[in-house]
Order: sequence, then structure tokens, then C-alpha cells
Amino acid sequence: MPSTSNSHHVLKLLILGIIFHVVFIASVFDCYFMSPVVHGMSRHGSAPGESKRLVLIVGDGLRADLLFTPNGFPSVESSPEVVAPYLRSIAENRGAYGVSHTRVPTESRPGHVAIIGGMYEDVSAVTKGWKTNPVDFDSVFNQSSHTFSFGSPDILPMFAKGATIGKVRTWSYDEEAEDFTKDATTLDTWVLDQLRVLFQNASQDATLNSNLHEDKVIFFLHLLGLDTTGHSYRPHSKEYMNNIQVVDNVVRDTEKLFSQFYEDEDTSFIFTADHGMSKIGNHGDGDPDNTRTPLIAWGKGIRGPVPDSTPSSHDDYSRPWRLEHLLRRDMSQADIAPLMASLIGTDWPANSVGVLPDVDPTRVGFLSPRGGKESLARSALVNARVLLEHYIVKHELKAAHALFYKPFAVLEAIGDSGVPARINKVAIIESLLGEARWDEARQHSSDLIGSCLEGLRYLETYDRLLIRIIVIVAYLGWAAYASISVVSGGDIPVASSSRGMFIDVVTFLTLLGSGIVFWIQKSPWTFYIYVAFPCYFWREFILRGAPSVLKAVSQSSLSYPQIFAQGLLVVGALQSMVVAYTHRSIWSAGFALIGVLWPYCNWPASVLSQNWKLALQWSASCLITGIFPLLAVDKKESLPFILSGGAVILSIGFVYAWISGQKSSSGVRKTSSLVQLGLITAMMVVTSSSVTNLQAKNGLPVLNQFAAWTILAVSSVYPFVSNVQHPSPTSKLVSFFLAFAVCFVVLSISIEGLFYSAFTLNLLLWIEVESTIRAPLRSESKEARPDGYRFQAGDIRIALFFLFFVQVAFFGTGNVASISSFYLEPVYRLVPIFNPFLMAALLVFKIVSPYVILSAAFATLNARLNLPPFSLFLVALTLTDGMTMTFFLNVTDTGSWLEIGQSISFFCITSLLLVWSAGICAAGEYLMADTLIPLKPIDRLKIN
Repeated sequence: MPSTSNSHHVLKLLILGIIFHVVFIASVFDCYFMSPVVHGMSRHGSAPGESKRLVLIVGDGLRADLLFTPNGFPSVESSPEVVAPYLRSIAENRGAYGVSHTRVPTESRPGHVAIIGGMYEDVSAVTKGWKTNPVDFDSVFNQSSHTFSFGSPDILPMFAKGATIGKVRTWSYDEEAEDFTKDATTLDTWVLDQLRVLFQNASQDATLNSNLHEDKVIFFLHLLGLDTTGHSYRPHSKEYMNNIQVVDNVVRDTEKLFSQFYEDEDTSFIFTADHGMSKIGNHGDGDPDNTRTPLIAWGKGIRGPVPDSTPSSHDDYSRPWRLEHLLRRDMSQADIAPLMASLIGTDWPANSVGVLPDVDPTRVGFLSPRGGKESLARSALVNARVLLEHYIVKHELKAAHALFYKPFAVLEAIGDSGVPARINKVAIIESLLGEARWDEARQHSSDLIGSCLEGLRYLETYDRLLIRIIVIVAYLGWAAYASISVVSGGDIPVASSSRGMFIDVVTFLTLLGSGIVFWIQKSPWTFYIYVAFPCYFWREFILRGAPSVLKAVSQSSLSYPQIFAQGLLVVGALQSMVVAYTHRSIWSAGFALIGVLWPYCNWPASVLSQNWKLALQWSASCLITGIFPLLAVDKKESLPFILSGGAVILSIGFVYAWISGQKSSSGVRKTSSLVQLGLITAMMVVTSSSVTNLQAKNGLPVLNQFAAWTILAVSSVYPFVSNVQHPSPTSKLVSFFLAFAVCFVVLSISIEGLFYSAFTLNLLLWIEVESTIRAPLRSESKEARPDGYRFQAGDIRIALFFLFFVQVAFFGTGNVASISSFYLEPVYRLVPIFNPFLMAALLVFKIVSPYVILSAAFATLNARLNLPPFSLFLVALTLTDGMTMTFFLNVTDTGSWLEIGQSISFFCITSLLLVWSAGICAAGEYLMADTLIPLKPIDRLKIN
């Protein structure tokens, strides 16, 4: 076994690796995202407004296509041709319509901030559950005379925070009302009822009546029902269709209430959604169905329908709507805020990056102002001033702190007049306005807006190259640093004092110099950490690692061409796993390679002939497990499949209990197995009842909820608290398998339990296969170190297999690398009330469960090969940054929202999987310690 100092080195390496990769997940956000909030900016307004009041109605989670498309629910029996006749009639006869394009992450909070604040919020808000304001931000509500808002307690409070006391009033239902197992349309009708009560109260409250009749008043109706219904039943369901009809009726009745109360036509209406929804009922990523939301505007100050343009404004997405005779005018989600501010004549939100759709004189916008083209031209200048102010503040901050700052030439170039170009551009627009050349003024304003947006992006990406270089050097440094332990096993040579002193001086000067630069530039604190890691890694490698690596290469039995060829194979394997994130069939191809090609083409002939039964078992197991990544990602809740998975798990448990019972008479272990099998059976009964009740819309019985939580908790902790003495690692592995099988019953939507069973059997056979292959090599080895480990080329293959299984444990059940790949239906069997963190915790628990088995199996394999703990994982740790670095370089904030969302998700997932892998290896050594020390040969699982 390894020495104490060696063990300490390995532990240090694992802890350092976890910290390093967790910290560097933040690098992608420092590199590609900056806080949109800048303080100290002047506000600009567009008074007078076109209307006295504005009504904003948000159908949370509404997809544009399902609102507009006739016969959009063909699978629903007796569905109407037009699901929202009132909203459609507005689009056809009295208003403007189009698509509001959202940005990732497509969640409710950032969507509403974009609509009402005109900015795309920093993704750090996710750490607050998309509820609490990470930073205070300005909004259209803040600039109104009064805002009356009705709806969800998750959304309304964040727009009241920071506003003048009494300006933004909220009416919210209790969080308990957000029950995914009940009729969510009551949430929408509640909002309408509260609006009706408000108007009724105004007849008896003179102050309220006066506030309601002031100018620049906003009403916000947040209709959460569609989001809740979509999560519970999916967007193409009858329930979602019915909820759209309810929303349509709410809009109709709302307009009627305003007409009756105010008895005028001075109200503007905007209807939209914060995000859409994927066909499996989720959102949060860049799936196109999540990013395209409806936008309909009508009432005072808004134009009516106009004929379609040439070329057509429609595409394959909107042609099924049968609105091709009318112009479809799209906008970005943040553009809604300036539209609302222009309608009621308020100052625009200070941090708004929205562009009024009427700025461009060559395109039809949304407004029909009283002042005609003059009003449009002056609103365009306001838009330009808002964005220019935003740019100037960020430019001055960067110029004040950045060394060798290179300003954005388009706006900062000094002209003949001796002033920056931005000042000349504003002067030209003001001159054109003075000459009543409205269209030319709008065009110049549009050009200036484009330049400001380019300038903002220039400033946001100013430090991107530096961060990317630091991150790449850090990842390469980590691989080099981790390789020290692989080739030396912790017996690291000490460098000479003179050489060490020189390297220390260089490292110190690098840290000092970069620290001074970051301090002068007032860079985020994370920059200091980003530099510290690569400095440490490369210092250690140059001091101690380089000699060990060179010695290992020189003493290797492989020739340089062979080493180069193996390097190419490793790179090819890692990049194949990268591609497999978007092409899941590659995981299945990988199973075919390791299950068929590897044993029959690479095993020594003597080993294959003596172990042909094991080879057949291995091939069959790989091919069966390889089926799962080929199955469709989109699944429907299937109780027969859920129970089939439970039945297979029970069968495995019974078979192993019978086999082990033939070898041992331990009554305690038999009782323990029966307890675990009984818990699985009980959970199958409870889950069957819960699914039946939920599908029948009877809600989740309280007894079922209590029983499910109790069984899940007892089963999960049982292996850790029971005093059962396991005679072999296999016995303990099966115990863990049965313990977490309960999770794969209650939290499965379909075939996950079957995958869990196949995956576990595959890992058990992997232990046997590697032990069989390595046995002759161990007996022939004469150069093993005293700690029992000598690095071999085959270790790289085992490490790649481990990385492969790490990825498959996540993707095998049908997950794709995005937020919207996780099904929520199973969670409702435990948590029917909206609770984002608890729901996410359950989903994570389900994902983690296979890794418990993987960790125990890998620890067992490590011991079976007579290797020190973590030795194989250290090889994997050295290799895996090849994937992480590739995903980092692929992260983008341009292109489609699907590309942006996936690129970020891929990097975060692969980084977290690496961190998790380190954790599970440590957990595996701990969980299996009593069966691995003293080391005993594992008993072979008799499948045949």
C-alpha cells in the first residue's frame, strides 16, 4: 500500500483539483457575461406619452406557435380550430403582432427583467433561485406614476424592491397555490378577480380612485397557469390548450373591465410571454421553442394591422399560422421596455439595452403616434441617448482603469472638430430634427444605436482574450501537474536549490505583476485566483514533474512513434466524447467498441480462449447498455416501464440473495437483503398509486407523499447505518444498488430503472474483465515500486473507460446536456408544490445515484488490480481536461440561443462531472474500505 506521505499527496491533489475546477467554472461567466447594471447613469425620457395607462399581460410559459397556429392541437380530441380567438382577432383586426425573441437562460425571472427592465440580467441570479435581486435594477415600473401588479409571489416582489414606497403595489397568492397537481387555471382567474376587486374598491376609496386616474399608470397581470400546466402536462396536452383558452378569456375580460371603469380609449395593451416551453414541458436553455414567445400590442398609440412586406416577413415557423397576409414584426425581448416607456411617456430604464422597433425608418414599427414622424424621430433620438449614456459610463470606467486601453474607434475617433465621433453623431441628429428631416434623423439615430450596441459589446468582451489565455494555460498546467503523480506516484524528486530559487523568483514576479495590473484595472477578485492556479501548477511541474516525465518516457518500452500513436488515440477518444454530447449515438458506438472490438481484437489469445464465457457476458452487457443512448430523449410517463424497471431490480436482488445464500448462512445479511427488497416493493406500490392519481388529476394523496419520502429516506441511508458485514465487495455493491434503486422507482418517468440495472451489471463485469486481463501482466511485472504501482500504458485505457462510464451514467437515461432535459413529472410524486431548490435537489439525487455504484466499482477495480487508492483516477484526472478545455473554447455568446445555451451547458456539465468524479472516487474508497482492506478477491457474479 502507498506510504503515508504518498496518501497525503494524493489527497492534496484531489482537493486541489476539485477547488480548481469549481473556481474555473466561473471563468466562462467572467469571459462571456458581465453585469448589465451600471450605476450613475442619467435617464432620458420620451414625453409626452401616447396613452394615459398601459396594461402588460404576461402568459408565463406560452409558446408563440401554440397561440397562433390554427388546429395547433391535433392530438387533442375535439380541439377548436382557433384556440385563442380573442387574441387572434386583435392581431388580425386592431393591433400589431410578432415574436418576442428571448435570451438564455429562458427562465421566468430573467425573462421578466428583460421585458420590464429592458436588460438581460446577469446569470448570477440563478444562485438566488431567480427570486431575489442580486443587484438592484431600474425598470419601467419604477418610472411610472403607479404600478398595480397581480400574480405570482415569485415574480412580483422583485419589481417592488428598490422602488419608491407605494409606487409599485403587489397582490400575490400564497406559494402553496402553485400546486403542480391541481388545476393551474385558477391562478389566472385569481388575477382577473383581484383586478375586478381593485376597480370595485376604487368606488369607495378616493385616494385609490385618484391614483388609478393619473397619467403614466401601469397594470401588470402575471398569468402563471400556462407555465404550471405545461410542466405538469406538457405543451401539446389538452390541459395546456384549455389554459390558453382561459388566458384568452382573461385578456378579453380585462379589456372589458378597463373599458367599463375608465370609459375612454386611452389604454395601451401589450400581451407577451417571458419564455416558451420545450415539448417535454421544460425550459431554461436555448431550445428554439423556449426562446420564441408571442407579442401582441393594441390600443391607444399602437398601429393596426398592415399588409405583409416584400420580401415576406414570414418563414417556415409562422406560415402555419395563416397570417401571411399581415406583417409579422419581431423584436428582441428587451425591446418591449422602451416600447412601453414610449407609450406612456416615462423615462426609460437606466440600464435598458432595448431598441424601439420604430427607430428604423425602413421598417414598420408598432407605434402610431399623434405627432406622426416627428414623434418617431424624437423617440429614436431618446433611444440613442439611452444607449450612448450606457456606453459612455462603461467606456469611462474602462478607460480609467485599463492599462494601454484601446477605445472603440467608431465612437471615440477624434474628428476635424476635435471632439469624439459620438458627439458629432448626436449633433447631426439634432440638426436634422431642427430641419424637420424626420426620416433622415431616424436613420442616423438607428446607425448611432447600432454603433452603441457594438461599443457595449466591445467593452464587454475587452478582457475576453486575456481570460481565455489564462484559462487555457491553467488547464494545461493542471494536466501537467496531475501527470506528476501518474509517472512518479508521489515520489517526486526535489529540484536543485539554484534552479528552484530561479523558478520561485519568476513565479513571484508573475504573480506580483499580474496582481498589480488587476488592482489598477479594478478587475474582479476571480482574476487573481485565475492567475494563481497556473503559476502554482507550472512551478510544481517545472521543478519536480518535468524530470519524472522525461525519465518515464525514456524508460518506456514503447517507441516514440508508438507513444505518438497512443497520444492520438487518447485525443481521438476524448474528442469523440465531446462530440457525443450532441450526437448521443456515439455513446452506443463506444459500447460496441469496448464490448466487441476490444475483447476480440485486442485481448491476448490465451486470455480470450480461457475466458470466452466472460468475454461473451461482457459483450452482451455492453450491447444491452448501449441501447439506452439510442432511445429517444423525449419520453412520456409510462407506469408499465417504471414497474418493469423495478421488477428487473428485484430480480437481480433475489438472484444475488439466492446465490450468496448458497455460500453463506448469515441470517443478518439475508434479513438485510429482504428489508431492501421490501422497500423497493413498497415504493413500487406507492409510485403506482401516485402515478394513477396524478394522471387522473386527483392530486397527490398526502399518505402517498409521506410514504414515498419515508421509504426513500430509509432506503438511501440503510447501507450506511446497518451493521451488516459484507464478505466481498460484490455483496456491498449489490447492497448499494438496491438502496438507490428506490430512487429509480419513484423518480423515473420511463426506462431509467432498466438502464440503472444494465449499467450496474456492466460495471460488475468490467471489474472482472480488467482483473482477468491484468492478471498475467501483474505476474510478469518485475519493476513494480514498493507501493505496488507501476504506471503502464494500459492504465490510460482504463482511465478512458472510467471517463466513458462517468459520461454514460449521465447520458444513458436519455439526458441531454441542457436544463430542459430533465423531466419534472416524477418530482411531483414527492413535491407537488413549486419549490425550485427541493425539486432540483431530487433531480440531482437521481443523477447522483448511478455514480455511487460507479465509485464503489472503481474503488473495487483499483484494489483488484493491487493498485494504491486513486492511482487509476489520477490518470483519468490528467486526461479529462482535454474535454473541459475543448468545451471552454467552444463556449459562445453569439449564434442561435440553442447554440449559446448548449455551449454553456456543455462546459459546466463536463466541469462538474470532473469535480463529481473526484468526489465519487474518494467516496468509493471510503464506502468500500471494509471490504477492500485487507484485500480479498471479489467473488465472480454467476450470470450464466
